[in-house]
Amino acid sequence: MYSLYLFDLDGTLVDTAPEITDATNALLASARLPQVDEALVRQWIGHGTRELLAQAVAHVSGRAVDILRGDGTLDALMPAFSLHYLEHCGRRSRVYPQVEAALDGLRDRGARLAVITNKEERFAFPLLERHGLRDYFQLVVCGDTLPAKKPDPMPITHCLKRFSVSAAQAVFVGDSEIDVKTARAAGVACWAVPYGYNHGRPIQSAGPDRVIESFAELVEQPERRLLLID
Repeated sequence: MYSLYLFDLDGTLVDTAPEITDATNALLASARLPQVDEALVRQWIGHGTRELLAQAVAHVSGRAVDILRGDGTLDALMPAFSLHYLEHCGRRSRVYPQVEAALDGLRDRGARLAVITNKEERFAFPLLERHGLRDYFQLVVCGDTLPAKKPDPMPITHCLKRFSVSAAQAVFVGDSEIDVKTARAAGVACWAVPYGYNHGRPIQSAGPDRVIESFAELVEQPERRLLLID
C-alpha cells in the first residue's frame, strides 16, 4: 500500500465533460459561433480551460490554434467563459462509480490524499465542494497554483515535499497520457482508469504501470488482486 495517493480530477474523479460542453456552447452562442459536440470536448479536456477554449474556437471559426493563443482572442473570451462555467459547474458532472467508497477506504487506512489538476482553482474548488469531495483531500494543486502544471513534474514534487514522502511511497491515479508523463517525470508510479479523457486514444497506449477498471481496485487487499491475476 502507498502512503500518498495523488489523483487527477477531470476524467478520473469526476466526469465533467457534459457541463464543460454546456459552458463552451453558451460562450460560443454569445459570440454567434456554431456549437460543438460533447465528443469533441472530451478530446480537448486535459490541458486547462484556456487551451480547451482555444481548441473550441479554432474548430468552429477555422482559425489556427497557434494564432488564437497569441492574438488576444482568448484574453477577451476567458472572463465570459469563466462566468458561464461557474454557472454550470456541478450541474451535469457526476462522480464516477466507487470513487467515494475508495477514498473512504484509503483514508480509513491512514493514506494521505491529494488532487493534481490542470483545471484552474476558481473552477476546481467549487467542483469538489459541490460533489462533496473537498474534505477527502489534504492538498489540491491546480493548474494555476504553481509556476508549472502537468506534464511538468512540479505539481507532484510539490506534493512529495509537502507530505515528506518519497517518490517510491506515492502513486498518481489519472486518465490520460498527460498524467502518465507527469508521473514518469516525477519518478512515481502511475495507475490509470480507462474511462476518462485521453484524446480519443486507449489509455494502455500511454504505458501506465497499471490500468484499473474501477476505483474499487484501489482498496482491494493484495491477496485478492493476486487471485484475480491467477
